[in-house]
Amino acid sequence: MDLRTLVLVAPVLLFSMVAHEYAHGYAAYKQGDPTAYQLGRLTWNPLKHIDPFMTVILPVMLAVMGGPIFGGAKPVPVQPRNYRDYKRGDIIVSLAGVATNFVLAFVCALLIVLLGLLGRALPDATSTLALLQEMLRHGIWFNLMLTFFNLLPIPPLDGSHVAKYLLPPAWAIRYVEFGRFGMLILLLFLSMGQGALRAWLSPAVAINRAALQTVAPYVLPVSGL
Repeated sequence: MDLRTLVLVAPVLLFSMVAHEYAHGYAAYKQGDPTAYQLGRLTWNPLKHIDPFMTVILPVMLAVMGGPIFGGAKPVPVQPRNYRDYKRGDIIVSLAGVATNFVLAFVCALLIVLLGLLGRALPDATSTLALLQEMLRHGIWFNLMLTFFNLLPIPPLDGSHVAKYLLPPAWAIRYVEFGRFGMLILLLFLSMGQGALRAWLSPAVAINRAALQTVAPYVLPVSGL
């Protein structure tokens, strides 16, 4: 990845990860748990959400490996026992982050269209608007990747919080206990399960392709950049 691409990628990836965690904290607050708010994590300040491994090391490692680039922010602290309805609250809070990323992917696509229309009206601003469109194209991809990656049923990812409710009670208990090894299993999966990961992320690839085809007529020329 060259420096220019890194400069375009880093801000949109960081924003997408912060939005994911903010959504968790906000959903928890609405479900009756003020923990994130009380600890100052219900904020858009990226410095509050940066995790050395998930936010920095993992994206760089994946870029070096040549695989899909994604990552995560520092998990927002929540206390599920504070939820008004434990099961309902746990599911809502767990899915809030991926739902936010999914919506952001389509917001990025809409903004590409709007910037394209603006560029036609303001030809002198074409270069700047084209650069913003390129960032937003990365935004579509990253938010779709974050959506489907976080749905993996591997603790501590969001999908595991939903998967446990689909299991018989005895299996669910074992599954939760298995969560203490989740990060190790996730690392092994990322390094050795590239084929399975590509298959899991194939819906993200398909939706991204469809989104880019839809906005293509509105993409401004990038000559001179």
